[in-house]
Amino acid sequence: MLKGHFGSAGARIEFGAADCLFPVEELDATVHQYRDAQLALNDVDGANVIVVAPTSLATSHLLTDHALTAIPVESLPSAVQTQIADMIDAPIETFEIIQIGKWNSSSSNHSLAEFADA
Repeated sequence: MLKGHFGSAGARIEFGAADCLFPVEELDATVHQYRDAQLALNDVDGANVIVVAPTSLATSHLLTDHALTAIPVESLPSAVQTQIADMIDAPIETFEIIQIGKWNSSSSNHSLAEFADA
């Protein structure tokens, strides 16, 4: 079952044009992955999400294998925000998060962080 905002996103950037976001580990921004990305995406309406979309079967496979990632737009350096703003039709200020990867199933697994206060 597909979850998250991949189908309801307010804007899409083709994978080939999103090179300024990769590798995400080297971004000078807040980067949420895995469960943290799920939690961040839960708090945002789909219309406020920019999704990195596949352009071919190969990029679809790469994005499916990529860890679900949520990057708050406001945390991106201004140069990266400008590049992304040039790729979308709406003002970048109307978006909260960039989603990379798909959240493919509802997981009943829990993070160890949930039990830290127990």
